[in-house]
Amino acid sequence: MPLPRVLMLPKWYPNRYDDQDGDFVARHVDAIARVADADGPARIAVVFAAVARGPLPRLIDVEVDLKGRVPTWRYYYRARLTGIGPVDRLLKLVLWTLCTWRGLRAVRRHWGGQWPEIVHAHVLLRTGAFALALKWLRGIPYLITENWTIFAPANVWKLGRFRQWLAGLLVRQAAAYTPVSDDLRRNLARLGGVNPRTVIVPNVVDTELFHLPAAGQRRRGLLNVAAFNEKAKNLSGLLRTVARLRTAHPHLNLHLRIAGYGAAEAQMHQLATDLGLLADGTVEFLGKLTSPQVAEEMRRAQAFVLFSNYENLPCVLIEAQASGLPAVATSVNGVPELLPPDGTRGLLVPPADEAALAQALLTVLQADTARFDPAVLRAAAEENFSYPAVGQRFAALYANIVRTPVPQSVVAR
Repeated sequence: MPLPRVLMLPKWYPNRYDDQDGDFVARHVDAIARVADADGPARIAVVFAAVARGPLPRLIDVEVDLKGRVPTWRYYYRARLTGIGPVDRLLKLVLWTLCTWRGLRAVRRHWGGQWPEIVHAHVLLRTGAFALALKWLRGIPYLITENWTIFAPANVWKLGRFRQWLAGLLVRQAAAYTPVSDDLRRNLARLGGVNPRTVIVPNVVDTELFHLPAAGQRRRGLLNVAAFNEKAKNLSGLLRTVARLRTAHPHLNLHLRIAGYGAAEAQMHQLATDLGLLADGTVEFLGKLTSPQVAEEMRRAQAFVLFSNYENLPCVLIEAQASGLPAVATSVNGVPELLPPDGTRGLLVPPADEAALAQALLTVLQADTARFDPAVLRAAAEENFSYPAVGQRFAALYANIVRTPVPQSVVAR
């Protein structure tokens, strides 16, 4: 039987301003759509609304994509309305709600007047609040998938008491709740967000795009792929560590390639220059890369490194595993769920501990080739994080919510 009609409401989603924003949500949606395709025409639609990052010809602008696997409506509304901060914040919330309601009406027309059978909210809070309103008004059950690091203990204070309470309420009222990590489940539980139908559904990666290198291909150097968000990613700590390792262990011929973009990009370039890491080619900044380019970098590197102060369930670590690439990463939030303590997939270090990072990098770079078996790493990624694996978990949950059988076939593309 086909999947139920599902309205996707993402907080973040690839858009006209950033085609990688919320790409992890897009991959979840794609995984579900692939299951739907295997059992008949997909009855899934996405409605995304966000503040515009540039001028708009009118108050609200819309882009409609009916050619892809999933029909998608993207709405953009003006960022500056009155110039009065508190007033504009309230008005933008009203505009987001209006855009989302318009999107729902457009989806219903596309479906011949039918309402969604499930609303799937990706990342709280306003998406969940809209879904809760539909539950109260129309009796439509909703599902929450959560990825946001705001709920980590180090960040949750930013929400304030009301939004913390609201997050807990939205999880409790949901028909099901799928945090991407057990750490995130615990974080929401501290806010009262406990749901009897809770299933950990991790982030998904394209295991066809991210694969093992060709037989005999030599792998060398370190790779980091991350947003240039210094508070979260601690790229400065990584650069300082690499500078010390280069001096203390010149025989390693150390080389670090950094892919990504963001607010701290110029700052990190300057730090690398000050440390002398650019002049001798120890560090290379690759800029913003496409997914195929990242996959190629994964296949050429010897180890992946992520020195974050906080994370959730980083897709880049899963992509590294699918590429047979061991990792060195900080033991924060959901990361230990990807790198088990037996050390078969990589090594964990305490956050901000640059000495521990240096030692772990030395261990990985000097390890016997048999210590990190690329085939074992890839098998774990395929079993847990591939499109078929994740898509079927969501399909089973949808079926449980609406009490319909779970589709048995999956088309992996």
